[in-house]
Amino acid sequence: MNLDDFSDLIQRPDGGIRRDAEERRERLSVRPGALGRLDELGEWLSAAQGRVPVRPVEQPKVVLFAADHGVATLDVSGRAAGSAHTLVRAVLDGASPVAVLARAQRVPVRVVDAGLDCDPGLLPAEVTRHRVRRGSGRIDIEDALTAEEALAALELGIAIADEEADSGTDLVVLGDLSVGGTTPASTLIAALCGTDASVVTGRGGAGIDDLAWMRKCAAIRDALRRARPVLGDQLALLSTVGGADLAAMTGFLLQASVRRMPVVLDGVVGAACALVAQRSAFRAPDWWLAGQVSGEPAQAKALDRMALEPLLDHGVTVGEGAGALLALPLVRAAAALAAELPEKTADAGGTEDGESAGNTEASEASADTGAATGTGASADAR
Repeated sequence: MNLDDFSDLIQRPDGGIRRDAEERRERLSVRPGALGRLDELGEWLSAAQGRVPVRPVEQPKVVLFAADHGVATLDVSGRAAGSAHTLVRAVLDGASPVAVLARAQRVPVRVVDAGLDCDPGLLPAEVTRHRVRRGSGRIDIEDALTAEEALAALELGIAIADEEADSGTDLVVLGDLSVGGTTPASTLIAALCGTDASVVTGRGGAGIDDLAWMRKCAAIRDALRRARPVLGDQLALLSTVGGADLAAMTGFLLQASVRRMPVVLDGVVGAACALVAQRSAFRAPDWWLAGQVSGEPAQAKALDRMALEPLLDHGVTVGEGAGALLALPLVRAAAALAAELPEKTADAGGTEDGESAGNTEASEASADTGAATGTGASADAR
């Protein structure tokens, strides 16, 4: 598979529809600009849906790709290596932050095991049946995946995106459930942005101390040496310093853009996959929103490169798609306002900030009187 083929398959959201949405916004009863970024979100959704007025977001879904990373054995994570299955179990049991938030918003959650390092019997078959391999290689000294496994993971993400689009999902909140995942994600971003390990190394979702940060920085530095020779081949890059979950998420993002299905990105792992996908298809980021600031320096660098401005900055670092899910009510609110606010009536045309038609008429009458008596603007002009 050649990832560059996606460049021809992905088109931008309809620019003509967006202009129609902007024109409709000018006619609404609330003055332009009064709703801030919600106006922009509503217009973006209209273009993505290809219709004006925009439809409500009725069938969103949280999709989480799960995997363990061999680099976690270097103690670069706040969690034990090979323990990502416990994160999955917490989501399935409704005991994790993303599960609580999803339940409160009545949004279904789908977990896909791309590369967990555990006995498949520990989790439901519908979660583990897609697994590409058990864990990923230690990227500082070996490839994360074989070329065949990287391709299989990419195809897994494509297949999941097709399943969601075919089932009627109209927006996806994308996240990961991983241990050690921020290390390959930061490596990918450093490689693609041409920067050093120290610039992109953060504390991770679980939080790490200074010694662990130095170990993580060293691992990213060593992985970068292995990544640079394959920078021209996105699939080889994912194979060398990525992982099954990152390759799957990259495939998901690309195919979601092909299927015109908007995606809200969560943290640094999603940002890294988005950056790889952008290298293959430059129009793809037009289908994505950045849900939140995760606090990871690599995420900030990737989003800046893609010109994606996060919707929220609440200091949420837990990962798992939780921060992006917090942004979903904003997106839904933007759609509701764009669809349901009434247009200005003829009597209220040109009014704003609560100015009544009567006040407008009174002002016009005063101006006419001023003109008749030689006062006002015409008198000043003389």
